[in-house]
Amino acid sequence: MLSKKSIRRRFLVQLIFASASLILIFSSILYVYIEKSIYDDKTNELIHFAKNISNNKSIYQQDELVSENFLSLNIELIQLKSTPNNYDIYEKTTLKHTYLTLIYPFKGLTYLKITKDITKTKHLLHKILRYIFIINIASLVLVILYAIGLSKMLVTPINSLNSKLSNMNEHLIKPIKTEDLPQEFEPLGLTLNHLISRIHNFVKYQKELFIGTAHELKTPLAVIKLKNQVTLIKERSPKEYIEALKVTNKTIDEMNIIVSNILNIGRQEGAQLDKPTEVDIIEILKKKADDFKLLAENEGKKLEIHFEPSGYMATIQVSLLNQIIQNFLQNALKFTPKDKKVRLQSRQDNVGLLIEVIDEGCGIDDSVDLFAPFKRQGNKSGVGLGLFLAKSAADALGAKIKLRNREDGIDGTIASLQLNSKLSCIIPRNK
Repeated sequence: MLSKKSIRRRFLVQLIFASASLILIFSSILYVYIEKSIYDDKTNELIHFAKNISNNKSIYQQDELVSENFLSLNIELIQLKSTPNNYDIYEKTTLKHTYLTLIYPFKGLTYLKITKDITKTKHLLHKILRYIFIINIASLVLVILYAIGLSKMLVTPINSLNSKLSNMNEHLIKPIKTEDLPQEFEPLGLTLNHLISRIHNFVKYQKELFIGTAHELKTPLAVIKLKNQVTLIKERSPKEYIEALKVTNKTIDEMNIIVSNILNIGRQEGAQLDKPTEVDIIEILKKKADDFKLLAENEGKKLEIHFEPSGYMATIQVSLLNQIIQNFLQNALKFTPKDKKVRLQSRQDNVGLLIEVIDEGCGIDDSVDLFAPFKRQGNKSGVGLGLFLAKSAADALGAKIKLRNREDGIDGTIASLQLNSKLSCIIPRNK
């Protein structure tokens, strides 16, 4: 059930070992404390007897009952050649009996030798030791049961995530309810939900891409075939043949544009595997703005910029970010009339960094999913794959991309990119 690489197995072994060590240490300390306390009581008792004898007092008070403790005493006077600094006490075991002996100064070289039979006390300590050992065994069993239950509880969220994701294809995977997960597993749940969302979008848009590609290529092929059939019906002048060939070449050029955009999708998927690098997002935006300022001026339009904060470090794939910003600016300049303005701006919020491109164009139709492949807005040229590529790039960055109409009384569109600091490893930097 538990392999050598099992986290649960390692947790169980470490918890049981640590608990057994603690139980052994505390039990040893407890037994030593009990033993010392009992021996201290016995020692003090013998010293009390010796002091009473030295002071010509009774070894017990009149209001005390004469118990077997006094009957087990053996008191005698002995002579010693050397004088100890103080009293001396030692333990001796003979014939299954244990005796505690006190040598106490009496007069001159005469000493009291008080011996007490502590066999019962020794048996009591042995019984306490056995009880402690039994309690340790029971405690260790309880710790093992608790460790098994605790480890099972800890791996339950992982097993739950595994059961939701295993043996499922891309059509049946559902987002994970992060509110049902322990706090420690919420980041993992959010990451998996992000991945699931990308899978859903990928499958959805790939289907639309295949269908759209077939449709977009089928139409010009049908036009080429029809033109050729009409041309072959009767003989025509060389000029008419040339015009027919020009129409055919124009249609082929349109097909080449579609194929090139489809190839760009493949290149972008490869770029998503590039190693992220730490860069200053604001510096990238400034360079991109410098490139498009000349293009805007050439078309009789104005590009304004406003960046906050002055520096913002992030670890991302730069090529994907460039693709999104470039698409935003291209679309904004395409749909913005002459003598109008396009604004590129950024600001920091509680999510991360918000980048916006605001134009003064015709706005968008909110009912149309412009991020789907081959979706076009207005009568401008293009095959409708730019926003699809931008959406794919944003998903790869763990960012949110959005298009909406302006609400400040001016016609136009706001294209926004929300970089998530949690998913994109954003680190603010102030200059």
